Amino acid sequence: MEIQAWAFSSRRDPKTLRVGDGLDFWKVVDLKPNRGLLLVSQMKVPGKAWLEFSIEGSWLVLTAHYYPKGLWGRLYWNLTKPLHKLIFPDIAKGIIKKATRS
Repeated sequence: MEIQAWAFSSRRDPKTLRVGDGLDFWKVVDLKPNRGLLLVSQMKVPGKAWLEFSIEGSWLVLTAHYYPKGLWGRLYWNLTKPLHKLIFPDIAKGIIKKATRS
């Protein structure tokens, strides 16, 4: 899967994304060319967070997975969860815009 860098990264090749590569505050843990990408958060949060991009037919689907740790984890998720509805459409539009230019 070929993806352009769009922020801070610790990648071996700027044009190719591979498992283990860093991308922003995320690390690539699974990659299925033309089907999906799974990132794990490298940010300090009270729990474990993943960001999943998948292609379903002609749809790009972004999913945030979060397993809270204790009360602070649940509080963190409940406070940040609504922000995803604001952020995800812009992320998807940016990816689609970049992909249509390629």
